[in-house]
Amino acid sequence: MQIKKNISLKPFNTFGIDAKAKFFVSVESIDCLKQVLSLQDYPDKLILGGGSNMLLTKDFDGLVIHINLKGIDLLLENEDFVFVKAHAGENWHDFVLWCIDNDFGGVENLSLIPGNVGTAPIQNIGAYGVELKDTFESCEAISLKTNILQSFTKTDCNFGYRNSIFKQYAKGQFIITSVVFKLTKRNHKLNINYGTIASQLEFMQITNATIQDISKAVIAIRESKLPNPKEIGNSGSFFKNPVISKTHFNKLTKNFKDIPSYPVSDNDVKVPAGWLIEKAGFKGKRFGDYGVHKNQALVLVNYGNAKGSDILKLSKLIQKTIQRLFGISIEAEVNIL
Repeated sequence: MQIKKNISLKPFNTFGIDAKAKFFVSVESIDCLKQVLSLQDYPDKLILGGGSNMLLTKDFDGLVIHINLKGIDLLLENEDFVFVKAHAGENWHDFVLWCIDNDFGGVENLSLIPGNVGTAPIQNIGAYGVELKDTFESCEAISLKTNILQSFTKTDCNFGYRNSIFKQYAKGQFIITSVVFKLTKRNHKLNINYGTIASQLEFMQITNATIQDISKAVIAIRESKLPNPKEIGNSGSFFKNPVISKTHFNKLTKNFKDIPSYPVSDNDVKVPAGWLIEKAGFKGKRFGDYGVHKNQALVLVNYGNAKGSDILKLSKLIQKTIQRLFGISIEAEVNIL
């Protein structure tokens, strides 16, 4: 274990923000993690995974702990299902590709989502009609208070739309060290009726899709819409899609006849935040070194040397404008530090 001083966090966050950590350590085992957590000389600690769901707005005057736990283990299998344990430091997309290569189904729609396995349950990542909770079996996490490794079932995690206990009352209290997934070995349940997957498969001239085909289709769609963080700094979707009442929605249709929606319950609908932001005129708008991506209004970007505070300022301007134009409050999906 080596604690380094004055380290740039630019390589460790997908926004590419050049914030500094006064102290930094990368941990590669649970024993090492427990040891670091027990250090008394660093009362302020920041846990860092893949850095894909965070916006750094300032330097961190404490110890940044980079979770670098690696490994994918086959725990149990029968003719129909397999239980796979992936450690927290595994890159999420690499894990999905590993599943695809082994013909394990369930996560193919989640291809190319940035970040690591350990942070995926925190916000219950989702895309194209599939959420992490659909294949989630359990996870292990270390309590920051007791330094004890605990197990959490799906029920324990209380998953919701981009939500879990790790974003609510247990926020900042645990570090997820591994996740167990229940995946299909045959009779895969294919989800191709969300978004443009079906049309992309048709474009690819595929009629009897496999999980491999769906993964390729999702990758193609995401690459056409979303910037590569290695080329343009971003954290994917910056905002959650808001849920509003049908009464509110019906009032909006009087002035915005083309406003899209997706049913959530008998009384509520979900409205695409990207549509609201585009309608408000922000899509493709650039402010020096930062702005809104030209192909996807949900994505705020760092074109080079933007500060986290710049992107935060832009996000607040967007929120204020959406509230004024539509009477809708949109919530940031990323963690702002």
